[in-house]
Amino acid sequence: MQTSKVKQELSELIQQALVRLEASGDVPAGTTELPIQIERTRQKTHGDFATNVSLALAKKAGKNPRELAAEVIEVLADHPGVNKVEIAGPGFINFFVDESQTLASIKDVLSRGDHYGQVNIGNGDLITVEFVSANPTGPLHVGHGRGAAFGDSLSRLLEVAGYQVHREYYFNDAGRQMDILALSVWLRYLDQLGVEVEFPGNAYQGEYIKDIAASLAVKYGNDFNMMIDGFFVSGVEQDQEAHLDQLIENMRQSLGQEAKEQVLNLVLATQVEQIQDDLHEFGVDFDEWFSEGSLERSGAIARAIAILKENGHIYEQDGALWFRASDFGDDKDRVVIRKNGRHTYFAADIAYMVNKIDRGFKKLIYIWGADHHGTVARVHAAFQAFGYDSDQFVILLVQMASLYRGGERVSMSTRRAEFVTLEELREEVGVDAARFFYSMRKNEQQMDFDLDLAKSQSNDNPVYYVQYAHARVCSIFRQAEEQQITVNEIEQVDLSFLNEEIEKDLARKLEVFPEMITLAARDFAPHQVTYYLRELAAAFHSYYNQVKILNADDQTRQARLALISAVRQVLQNGLAIIGVSAPKYM
Repeated sequence: MQTSKVKQELSELIQQALVRLEASGDVPAGTTELPIQIERTRQKTHGDFATNVSLALAKKAGKNPRELAAEVIEVLADHPGVNKVEIAGPGFINFFVDESQTLASIKDVLSRGDHYGQVNIGNGDLITVEFVSANPTGPLHVGHGRGAAFGDSLSRLLEVAGYQVHREYYFNDAGRQMDILALSVWLRYLDQLGVEVEFPGNAYQGEYIKDIAASLAVKYGNDFNMMIDGFFVSGVEQDQEAHLDQLIENMRQSLGQEAKEQVLNLVLATQVEQIQDDLHEFGVDFDEWFSEGSLERSGAIARAIAILKENGHIYEQDGALWFRASDFGDDKDRVVIRKNGRHTYFAADIAYMVNKIDRGFKKLIYIWGADHHGTVARVHAAFQAFGYDSDQFVILLVQMASLYRGGERVSMSTRRAEFVTLEELREEVGVDAARFFYSMRKNEQQMDFDLDLAKSQSNDNPVYYVQYAHARVCSIFRQAEEQQITVNEIEQVDLSFLNEEIEKDLARKLEVFPEMITLAARDFAPHQVTYYLRELAAAFHSYYNQVKILNADDQTRQARLALISAVRQVLQNGLAIIGVSAPKYM
């Protein structure tokens, strides 16, 4: 795992010191099995690194933590990069590192280039990240955009952290919502053929429904212009959803099952293709588009339920089959097969989970909208019922994004088609601004998306501020070329000429990038990358405003050019993780 070289070496020194203390009997046997924790200090007065090893061992050793810390320091081997070691507070051991070690990170950045920041906490494990997975009932909206940005950024982050990531979109191509969608398109199709239609208010609205209906008319002409007597039943005022179900049944009777499937398949193909194109333009591509219907067609749902039944986790009641979810922490048992013989969405979720395990994934990461929070406990229960390792299973919830334009919130409703689409968002603010803004907040936090701010070209706009830092470095190198200033290879640069405290701080910021990646990947938190980029950009802009770069003496100039080149590389690497470009001109 790539991390700070000094940090790794300090960990090894402490481990060696514990081995010596254990051998001398100053600490009990087994002490060396304790994992060594070394963290960067928050205040420079406390050094560069600190470890709590003495505090963690004190009780086991039967000693005062500060006394034990002194013993550790006494047998600690010398390190050429450490200037001083001291005891602080209740027993922390603080390390003060030579500045040359920090400046060496500049060479590390430039030598590793695009690979700087890559770590290996994943050990090459194959994992699946399933995200977006919106029903293909309409265009993706800005809420889906947040899930797409989070899922893709997390996937990129986990790849940098050493995992093999398989991106998957699970789409519903069966069930009632698909029937409503097919009905909506078919009624609009009839309308375009001149048939008098009473379009239900709770069907899917919007121009996209009319567009698909037009495609249906072009491909099939009058083939589906069929209707039974009394098609538009009464009872809307009493129960709109029951009315819709009756219309769906009337459509099936009118068209016949085969023709109804033709309509549905065209609608699905059109919608899925639109979603794929939409996400691709947003910088998001999937390795697999998984059909929910394939689970039933392949018998996967029946097999999964049979396994649960064999293990005593299924029982029959009131003509339905129930999963004993309450035995595994859920608040109640859950139906998997209804009394009409049709499976529930939950049954499909179970089969899909088993399918992923069977495909060899070491970890299953689900990214769901916050409105699915009620499903989490039951899916966890099913995972336990199959006897899988709970560490393999992760559900991350993403809050919806509230969109504001001109200070006013934009409301959204999928069926009424009152929403801002992801395509409209891309066209209005651009992919970079959209993805950066989506990545600024932790996934569980509610976010307000300010369109006006996202479009502004000012330091108040965080994506502009970070991208401008990269473009500004590129501009400096163009100026150097115009002035015919030779830029030396890093091996020829003496970094000791970086004497200003502000440039040393900038080098420290570069040094922590791999460590930040490790923590962000461990916590499934790509927003930490965004925080880091904003801090690095701020440090660079401050540095640029305070020092002379091209007008310094040659050796200082070469060192400073190496430093800002490293800044440019890390900005580029970090922006790539969140799917944002690093422009050379702005």
